[in-house]
Amino acid sequence: MPYRWTLTEPTVLTLWPHRSLPRRGFAAMILMAFTLGTLPLYGLLGTIFLWGILPFILAMVAALWWALERSYRDGDLCEDLTLDGDTLRLTHRPARGEVMTWECNAYWVRADMHVQEGPVPHYVTLTGNGRTVEIGRFLSEDERKVLFAELVDFLKKP
Repeated sequence: MPYRWTLTEPTVLTLWPHRSLPRRGFAAMILMAFTLGTLPLYGLLGTIFLWGILPFILAMVAALWWALERSYRDGDLCEDLTLDGDTLRLTHRPARGEVMTWECNAYWVRADMHVQEGPVPHYVTLTGNGRTVEIGRFLSEDERKVLFAELVDFLKKP
């Protein structure tokens, strides 16, 4: 699961998006694209046609590199749910932009799951202090279901 509970004081739940392509896979993908892209060029070695096709293959590899790096940067977001004494704090760190924080007395917090009404199926929210905030929107549907069950159990504890 792309989240982790830290049960020491203060209790922290850290959520992050799932990475389907690890960094080693990223390097292998770039190497494979370069190798397969240049494979047809070996027959053109020593001809002027090599220099006409080579820039397009290198541009393709560079575009793939840029797109995968952009995907990694966009996925550099994190959410922390911290229980410190009686205060429950949700901190959302987006890939770009300001850090957003929500605080509430833990006694008054309620976790809700919106099966169809939210922007994604099984949308999980926390309500308290006159405000409703989302949590784990970037998780998969199954992960949100498990997270909701764990949040309900966590909020029941004194």
